[in-house]
Amino acid sequence: MDILLTGASGFLGKHIYNELKTQANIITLSRSGSDININLDRDIPELNHLDLIVHAAGKAHAVPKTELEIRSFFDVNLTGTKNLLLALEQSPSLPNFFVFISSVAVYGRESGNNIDENTVLLAKDPYGLSKIAAEELVIKWCALNNVVCTVLRLPLLVGKNPPGNLGAMIKGIKKGYYFNIAGGKARKSMVLASDVAKLIPKVAKIGGVYNLTDGHHPSFAALSTSIARQLDKAKPINIPLWLAKIMAMTGNLLGTRAPINTSKLNKITSDLTFDDSHAKEKLDWSPTPVLTKNLVNSRYSS
Repeated sequence: MDILLTGASGFLGKHIYNELKTQANIITLSRSGSDININLDRDIPELNHLDLIVHAAGKAHAVPKTELEIRSFFDVNLTGTKNLLLALEQSPSLPNFFVFISSVAVYGRESGNNIDENTVLLAKDPYGLSKIAAEELVIKWCALNNVVCTVLRLPLLVGKNPPGNLGAMIKGIKKGYYFNIAGGKARKSMVLASDVAKLIPKVAKIGGVYNLTDGHHPSFAALSTSIARQLDKAKPINIPLWLAKIMAMTGNLLGTRAPINTSKLNKITSDLTFDDSHAKEKLDWSPTPVLTKNLVNSRYSS
């Protein structure tokens, strides 16, 4: 099988490549360091015949502050997807399978429990909106061209040297400035990047839209305690909710530079979990609990 993997240099892309490299011929595509070095948001690559497309390229882990930064989400996530599909149309033959890596951000929810794939997509932020538009584009294109389509909506990705909020948590615990709020009881969905990678060969041939989680949805307290133990650091301190609210109100006045404001506080103290029962029923999805893995040092390799 010939596979095109976009976003191959990214966090998830590296896990997918390591999982699939012994099973198939993988052609990697990213801005640099790949078989095909190209900016999909600007250019249309020339492609040969491919059996499977795994489109993991995308822009995330950033809060836009300008119109240009807002536009960049749509340039990368939507225009980049359009250019990839145009490239496939211009190739010798269309692929049989297409896997699109999306995000639970499409639901636009800041709180809730067991949100499933039938939930209305209400994202209003640039990242979520661009992912919704890209999902719709891919699903429509695959239907018109008789290509088996898979959309994977992923929560917080976990693995060695993670980006985003988890990476910031690990750094904060290592440096001693991370703290939990209101006991860190809020639960969040997350999933091992390696588990997602292992599922791709199977789900690609079946198709569908799926949430993927580890099925346990750890609390901030459980996650931070596990990381602290792995780092041989003291258990993170806890800040009571009343004090956090005062800090958040101060943050409201400081603007985007503040480490916490009312909006961020509400997210931190609210459950946000997603239902992956559809994947378990249709794909026999059996994820590894995140807290059973070493998340912070070189011994973590799976």
